[in-house]
Amino acid sequence: MDETPKKDKGRAVPSRRLSRLMGFGGMAANIAGGAALSGAKQLASGNRPTAADLFLTPKNIKKLTQQLSHMRGAAMKLGQMISIDSGDFLPKELADILAQLRASAHHMPAHQLGRVLKSEWGNDWLSRFEQFQTRPLAAASIGQVHRASLPTGEALAVKVQYPGVRESIDSDINNVGSLLRLSGLVPASMDVTPLIEEGRRQLHQEADYHREAEYLQRFAKLLEADEAFQVPEYYADLSTDKILTMSFLKGRPIEEMVEAPQAVRNRMVLKLMELTLRELFEFKLMQTDPNFANYQYNADTGQIILLDFGAARDIEDDLSRAYHKLLEATLSLDAAAILEQAIEMGLAPKHMSEEARATVLKMIEMGVAPLAADAPFDFGNIELPAALKEEGFELARDKDLWHVPPAQSVFIQRKLGGMYMLATRLEAKVNVAALMKDYVERFAP
Repeated sequence: MDETPKKDKGRAVPSRRLSRLMGFGGMAANIAGGAALSGAKQLASGNRPTAADLFLTPKNIKKLTQQLSHMRGAAMKLGQMISIDSGDFLPKELADILAQLRASAHHMPAHQLGRVLKSEWGNDWLSRFEQFQTRPLAAASIGQVHRASLPTGEALAVKVQYPGVRESIDSDINNVGSLLRLSGLVPASMDVTPLIEEGRRQLHQEADYHREAEYLQRFAKLLEADEAFQVPEYYADLSTDKILTMSFLKGRPIEEMVEAPQAVRNRMVLKLMELTLRELFEFKLMQTDPNFANYQYNADTGQIILLDFGAARDIEDDLSRAYHKLLEATLSLDAAAILEQAIEMGLAPKHMSEEARATVLKMIEMGVAPLAADAPFDFGNIELPAALKEEGFELARDKDLWHVPPAQSVFIQRKLGGMYMLATRLEAKVNVAALMKDYVERFAP
């Protein structure tokens, strides 16, 4: 086994139900203690803080982030989803802290990793490899990825699931849901149960490595003739229900390509947006996790490497047709038609005041205005996002408008939003109107 240089010794994943429960209990007590102290200080100063004011302080969010990173599993995954979904609408201090959950988790120390590998592959597991690096290439919420090589010279990426994570999903989801309600982040009037249950279902799916292997192979087949993408090869004989082994594809993290020539960045974003539309209308199959770590760039071949298919899901025909109608309305630049279709799909609340409706229509008009030019849209221009952000904050103050869309739509919206965020990060220039028009015409019902 190859011991690569270590910056830290890792941190063991709490794998027993009691240890994870105690972790959540300690987290809640720590945050509640800080909230009580903060509340006492504010009351002494004559202020009457809300629950959100007390619990969602930068100090408490930092504590929560560190503990979620340690717990991993469903706990950390939910933090990642909040970070990605909230995007530019979080205060900068909170967004920066939560972004740490997207970057990396603590990795398992070598002794805990060794126990997992022996349990899955047997005591002589190392004899299968020419080399196996114990320090992971990446550590995330469900598992971590290691570099290895076979005696035949083939380079591998080995994804190892954290012990106890799959078994803890249900209890973790319940505990995190309680913490969200305790924090005041979710108003009592909002029923988030369907969304939490869909999140529970997705996490169980992501922890099923046999299922991920199936979707990995489906995407490889669908994209085998598309020279813009690379998908890893699946190694069934080295995979189990807690280990997923694939070919190792060398590339650079896509968010690091900000210094690449403009034409290269434009092409990457165009291809990923086109892939998203193919997933929605042609494949009826979408990888719904927009985490930037799931995309890399092979500078030697000019291809985009697609990683991690745990969040892939099939899309029903009715939902695909509904999004087709939404794109048609968008291309018509008719804000009222766009809003009505969004309401019909459950993406917007049915009931809103005239003032709120006017604000929503204004935001829609601002959002679709660049499409009228039928020219490359400059995602590096921050004026439009800043204006939408300002309007969005005004709406967010009205808790009566807080709305939970249908669960399956939420994950599609996450993917669409993730593509916008990536395009913004790379400051790409893409003719979005032409791309949308092409797919609306090609896949008309």
